[in-house]
Amino acid sequence: MKSTIAHPLRALVREARNIPGVYRMLGPDGEVLYVGKSKSLRTRLLSYLRARKGDKQHRIINECHTLTWDYEPSEFSALLRELQMIKRFRPRMNVQHKRDGRYSFLKLAPGKAPRLFVVAAVSDDAAAYYGPFRGGRRIQEAVRELNDLLGLRDCPQATPIRFADQPDLFSFEHVPRCHRAELRLCLGPCAARCSEGEYNARVELAKAFLNGHADEPTRWLEQRMNAAADRWEFEYAGLLRDRLHRLEHLRDEFARLREALDSLTFAYRVPGVDGDDRIYLVRRGTVRATISVPRTAAEKRRLARLCEEHFGRPEQEAALVQRHQVDEILLLARWFRARPQEMENTTPPARVEALPLSA
Repeated sequence: MKSTIAHPLRALVREARNIPGVYRMLGPDGEVLYVGKSKSLRTRLLSYLRARKGDKQHRIINECHTLTWDYEPSEFSALLRELQMIKRFRPRMNVQHKRDGRYSFLKLAPGKAPRLFVVAAVSDDAAAYYGPFRGGRRIQEAVRELNDLLGLRDCPQATPIRFADQPDLFSFEHVPRCHRAELRLCLGPCAARCSEGEYNARVELAKAFLNGHADEPTRWLEQRMNAAADRWEFEYAGLLRDRLHRLEHLRDEFARLREALDSLTFAYRVPGVDGDDRIYLVRRGTVRATISVPRTAAEKRRLARLCEEHFGRPEQEAALVQRHQVDEILLLARWFRARPQEMENTTPPARVEALPLSA
């Protein structure tokens, strides 16, 4: 049986309209404890007052001193606003914003000898990130193959680096810190076995492969596989074939990711409360601009200028993403995956001028 909380906010909550909105639960000192959204704001807020003891809603409302809310024209607008406010206030009672734990990312960590490896989340650092991907284990196996083939290190970031062309006050032979250099799976930048230029050239080749601009890694493996088969070394050829398949999987994953991001590029028209219809300019899974649906020819020209500004400029290549984009990309992907019919309300950038004026 649900218990009704005798809370002083009850009268305040009853003033809320039952339309889309975003709300903030505040503590006694004004701290934002929790941010939420709903397409029926009053119904959602009243549910906190009817929550069972032990429920998350019960814990939140018990700590809440007061609350505020903002109305939004649509559920989609409320969803975007909720994400923005969670990033701004970082409320302690919000779980990380609905990040799907099945996703992983490729991280190219900067430094004297950059490293390429798989991580579960994007950090606020200077690294380059590719993703998001599904199936972290298969991605890890493929990245291991790419590192082995190109000789990129996979040791800890803090490992001292000593390039062959780096001045050395003491003349002695540096010993590799792991077995990969001895097995010729790493160029050995920790032991002066390659120059900085040689190592960085392999890093650039890895980036070109991931961006779909180079096929040397798969071509090298295929040549070795064919040569092994010609020597009747069929077991070794089979191992090379398996390695080739893992690299091809990584290449195909990147191609699918590029296609998925490019498919989230359009003008999205969303009906709003009280006639507040809006157009969202979405490029590669992030909202670049929002504008009211044009009612006049002048407003339509403004929309055309916005489209040229946000769709006409070249974008970063392939699946490279910035930290601030990740949550929004996943949010929009979930939105359209759960509501495929909403794609009927999207228009390719090249056809935006054909959109009719609002009545």
